[in-house]
Amino acid sequence: MADALKIGGRDLTSRLFLGTGKFSANRLIPEVVKASGAQVVTVALRRVDTDYQEENIAAYVPAGCILMPNTSGARTAEEAVRIARLARAAGCGDWVKIEVIRDNRYLLPDNYETIKATEILAAEGFVVLPYMSPDLSVAKRLAEAGAAAVMPLGSPIGSNRGLRTRELIRILIEEIPLPIIVDAGIGRPSEAAEAMEMGAAAVLVNTAIATAGDPVAMGRAFGLAVEAGRAAYLAGMPGTVDYARASSPLTGFLRD
Repeated sequence: MADALKIGGRDLTSRLFLGTGKFSANRLIPEVVKASGAQVVTVALRRVDTDYQEENIAAYVPAGCILMPNTSGARTAEEAVRIARLARAAGCGDWVKIEVIRDNRYLLPDNYETIKATEILAAEGFVVLPYMSPDLSVAKRLAEAGAAAVMPLGSPIGSNRGLRTRELIRILIEEIPLPIIVDAGIGRPSEAAEAMEMGAAAVLVNTAIATAGDPVAMGRAFGLAVEAGRAAYLAGMPGTVDYARASSPLTGFLRD
C-alpha cells in the first residue's frame, strides 16, 4: 500500500487512532469510526464486559478495526502487565497501549514504570505502544525495550490544549526510528494537521471528538485534517524567513 503506516506487521491507511471514552452514547462509536476512517480503536479493559453486551465497549468497535486495549488505571508496571495479559486472554488481541499513571492531578505518565512494562510485554509478543511524557532518553529506552511505536503527549489528557510539547515531539520525530504517535491533548483538527505536518506518524484523539457538539462530524473533520497534514508533510513543507519575499517579480512596474 502506498504510504501505509506499518505497525506490528499491519499496514494502516488511516493515521487517525480513536479513543472511546467520554462519548454520550456507545452507539456513536461505529458512526464516528466510519466518518473518520479510523482503523485503530483503543478501549479501557475495565469497559470490556462480554457478559453484558450493552455495556461492553468492544461490541461497538466495527469489525475490521484493530482493537487496542489500554492499561488505564495502572499505577505500576506490574499492574499494566496484568491488565495487558487479561486483555489478551479475553480475546482482545496482542496490541496494547501502555498507560502507567500515578499522578492524579495532571495524569502525567510514569516513564520509568512504562519502560519496565514495555520490556516485559514486548518479550511476550505484544505489540506495545507506550504513552509517555516526551523525553528523548526515555524514548530511546522504549525503542530498545521493544516498543512498536512511541506515543508522546501533546498536552495533559483531556485538556484540548494542543501541542504544548511541540519542540520535544519534534526531537523525537527526528531521533527515534519508530513511528511517533501524538497522544493526548489535541483539541482541534488544525492541531492534528500540525502534528502530521511535523512528521508524526499518526495521532490519537478522544476527548475532542467525543465531547464535540456533533461527534460524527468532528470525527470526519479530524480524519480530513490528518490526511491533509500528512499530504503536506510528504509534499515538503516550505521554510520560513524573517522578511517579506514577493510572490511576483518586483521589476517591470508601469512607468519604470
